[in-house]
Amino acid sequence: MYDPLNGKCVVVLGFARQGRALARWLPTVGARVVVSDSKSVEQLDLNPSDYPAVEFVLGGHPETLLEGADLLCLSGGVPNDLPIVQVARRYGVPLTNDAQLFLERCPAPVIGITGSAGKTTTTTLIGEILKRAGYKTWVGGNIGDVLLHVLPIIQPTDRVVMELSSFQLELMSVSPPIAAITNITPNHLDRHGTMEEYIVAKSNLLRWQGGSDSAVLGWDDANTRMIGESGVFAGRVAWFSGRDMVTDGAFLAGERLLLVGDASYDGSPHVICERKDIQLRGDHNVLNVLAACAITGVAGVKPEVMAEVIREFRGVAHRLEIVRVKDGVTYINDSIATAPERVVAALKSFDEPLVLLLGGKDKDLPWEQLIALALNKSRRIIAFGDTSKEKSAAEKVIKAVKGLTGRTDLVTVCPTLEVAVAEAAKVAQAGDVVLLSPGGTSYDAYVDFAERGEHFRTLVNGL
Repeated sequence: MYDPLNGKCVVVLGFARQGRALARWLPTVGARVVVSDSKSVEQLDLNPSDYPAVEFVLGGHPETLLEGADLLCLSGGVPNDLPIVQVARRYGVPLTNDAQLFLERCPAPVIGITGSAGKTTTTTLIGEILKRAGYKTWVGGNIGDVLLHVLPIIQPTDRVVMELSSFQLELMSVSPPIAAITNITPNHLDRHGTMEEYIVAKSNLLRWQGGSDSAVLGWDDANTRMIGESGVFAGRVAWFSGRDMVTDGAFLAGERLLLVGDASYDGSPHVICERKDIQLRGDHNVLNVLAACAITGVAGVKPEVMAEVIREFRGVAHRLEIVRVKDGVTYINDSIATAPERVVAALKSFDEPLVLLLGGKDKDLPWEQLIALALNKSRRIIAFGDTSKEKSAAEKVIKAVKGLTGRTDLVTVCPTLEVAVAEAAKVAQAGDVVLLSPGGTSYDAYVDFAERGEHFRTLVNGL
């Protein structure tokens, strides 16, 4: 089938997960592809012969890349303020990314999900519910597979569930027919600069919807409620809430989860399940389940199908994942918690004494609320990572503890996660939980949060 990129010159910036997917897919539609990365061949562990149809320009991003370029594709971690991106804007070279290219071409209905927290659990649960409802379902985007890989085999009768980050949404000029924002709380301000810009990026998920499309939003979050009540979006708005009754969507009533309004397949209120049926820890996960129910309700799934999956669902890797119980100590991997607000949600899930591992790279976010709670709930706080590095989360932890207590002896500082795990094992007592919930990104030492979580799992299993 003819593709509008056939014969076009496409420049791809960044050769991580999304860049590699673009480098494989773009030649299949007839595009001439140039990939540019600031790293060398050795640093990328790249064999150019694996990509015979791709030209590589490595070690920087010269402006000459844009000569004859019809399109500039940005991988997820590539900043929008790179000089070459600014030059492309001046020259009128269109900007895009893998998510945009996929949405423009996907033949099946897409459910797009974003949010500051909870989107991975929500996305995964939606995928499981749709599968149980009988649909061939593809789950990916910001998690799992880059969906361009499977685009040629997706059928119109399939369903696609796509997690989208604010980085991807910055460039978005197309919206999926069902779009959901779980919440918008401070995150990635090192990238977006202000909360206002961050909200704009997130709301881009809905911006291009038409009158027949649907948005599902978190009622309990002030920013998503503001978006839903603004009246600027063309489609229908449904809600989910753990606090209040909604007229269209899903909410918690006492100890029951209810589906109501147009989100209910027959328009009548339905009990989905009991709160005790949810196998995941924490009030935040109740909200994630409600979000998944509201979204799949809008997609036409019956509540009894939702209930079957909810009773079986044990969560996703790297999100409050039990790794091991050793000598009465439970080790939990929450590597996906890359912002202090996510760690706060995790801490509220535990009554057991904690040995808390914090670290990584800070995103210019406040740590005081987290540290105040951590001091109350933790037997020991261990900060890991090189404190001399720019935006060290460990350094932010130390400063926050000192600011709140005037003391410097309440935090144990370890240079690496390996040393931190060994220290945690030494100080933990039977009945304790050793919790890796870093609060910072992994980019100081790992490719992504998954690699960090896998390393934690390996270290714990080696104790």
